[in-house]
Amino acid sequence: MAESVMRPTDASVVAFLDAVEHPVRRRDGWRLHELLARITGEEAVMWGPTIVGFGRYRYEYPSGRTGEAGAAGFSPRRAATTIYLPEGTGRHAERLARLGPHRSSKVCVYVTNLNKIDMAVLEEICRASYATVSAGLMDHRAEG
Repeated sequence: MAESVMRPTDASVVAFLDAVEHPVRRRDGWRLHELLARITGEEAVMWGPTIVGFGRYRYEYPSGRTGEAGAAGFSPRRAATTIYLPEGTGRHAERLARLGPHRSSKVCVYVTNLNKIDMAVLEEICRASYATVSAGLMDHRAEG
């Protein structure tokens, strides 16, 4: 059974967010940090070099691969800020339709500017996702 290589680190979340080059991604990173800290009540932790995570949960793929990941998280990437929904974006289709300009994959929502989306809807999505993940209601992690 292979373990995930993604692990929490001792790296500084503040230093990571302050070092984001793109000014919109940096601003949005700090806004998401505040939003997810408020929703989860958890301290932010760096997962690997680029993911800011809150809380944690254990998962197992049908293949037997297991691991641990942040129960909520994001990464301010060059092209867009990635918001992770471990249970999958499909469970949020109705909300995502109301979010505003974004792209999504099986487990990620990509936003280029939080000022252009409905932040109340994003909060609904993040609250619902965290509640599902942290309550242990997932039978497996959505595979991206």
